[in-house]
Amino acid sequence: MTFTRRHALLGTIAAAAIAAVAPAQAQNKLKVAAIYTVPVEQQWVSRIDKALKAAVARGEIEYVFSENVTNADYERVMRGYAEKGNTLIVGEAFAVEDAARKVAKDYPKVSFLLGSSKGPQAPNFSVFDNYIQEPAYLSGMVAGAMTKTNKIGMVGGFPIPEVNRLMNAFMAGAKEVNPKVEFMVTFINSWFDPPKAKEAAFAMIDKGADVMYAERFGVSDAAKEKGKLAIGNVIDTQAQYPETVVASALWNMEPTIDLAIKNVKGGAFKAEDYGVYSTMKYKGSELAPLGTFDAKVPADAKAKVAAKQKAILDGSFKVKVDDSQPKPTAK
Repeated sequence: MTFTRRHALLGTIAAAAIAAVAPAQAQNKLKVAAIYTVPVEQQWVSRIDKALKAAVARGEIEYVFSENVTNADYERVMRGYAEKGNTLIVGEAFAVEDAARKVAKDYPKVSFLLGSSKGPQAPNFSVFDNYIQEPAYLSGMVAGAMTKTNKIGMVGGFPIPEVNRLMNAFMAGAKEVNPKVEFMVTFINSWFDPPKAKEAAFAMIDKGADVMYAERFGVSDAAKEKGKLAIGNVIDTQAQYPETVVASALWNMEPTIDLAIKNVKGGAFKAEDYGVYSTMKYKGSELAPLGTFDAKVPADAKAKVAAKQKAILDGSFKVKVDDSQPKPTAK
């Protein structure tokens, strides 16, 4: 075929069309920024990061984040992301509520979705929380069935509602299958200090605890070293501790993040509480498979857990949300 000026013109038009589509596609991607006060591998924020990276993989968003942001620097970082044209800003506002809400007021066209103990703030400040007390209850049932000493150790970060409700649900679940079980409870007053959590766990194991509730990183390491068992929280670490971590209550942030992205793109984002999307009904949480412990957990205990999970999902059983600080019962 003879190459003509017409072919050259058509080629130029096609190239221009392709060049025009690329920026258009980039513009269709929502610009999302996240602010984390701890390392991104910390279990709580890692679930947010995972959900956002899934949206990146689908081609829906552009995503940047800052980690280890101090409370004193939080407002500056948040304002920086708002100024750079990020349409959705995600993070946790638990210790910086006033600063975060102040920034949201100053940028009414930006959508904010932050973990918070308080309610939403009109028009653009939505909140979420890790309402995973349902699988925490189920994991407690497993723990109650697995303890031989009837002593369970629990190591938490801070005694705030978001932690307390999970620990209380876990304790209630353990008590359901084993009324004799007693609990040791310690808070390390840090969100990320594995060595401190490990030492706290060692102290409980020395006092007879043979199952540890690993609300913080470091607890499962102590259990592994001492040949004891552990129950995970928020993430599943059984692959790293195949002979230690029996079960875990998992938090899935995808339902929350995906809905927020959809609402921002559709112009429907408003101040609301996304907490419900962390419940099992919306697949925002679940009990991890027993995996390496499937044959080790008593059959009757597994049957009770399965029945309770069914009851939770069909609404015939509701896990009590108890935000009060859990009290130790072991002597």
